[in-house]
Amino acid sequence: MLDDTGRTLLGNAGSGDPIDALRAIKAARHDLDRAEAVAVRRARNNNASWQLIALALEVSRQAVHKKYGRK
Repeated sequence: MLDDTGRTLLGNAGSGDPIDALRAIKAARHDLDRAEAVAVRRARNNNASWQLIALALEVSRQAVHKKYGRK
């Protein structure tokens, strides 16, 4: 579910001005990436396996571990 900020960002993505639309899409993507990282961290803190997280994100276990695993 989107909050007001998410709805505003996605609403701006349909702007008649393509530059405004691109900026809105970039901002929305950044916010979604941060939200995903938080959700992955919470899942790991609750003992979810990399495989289970990968299934939820519809990516390989290796891809999710590479993106979010400890460096």
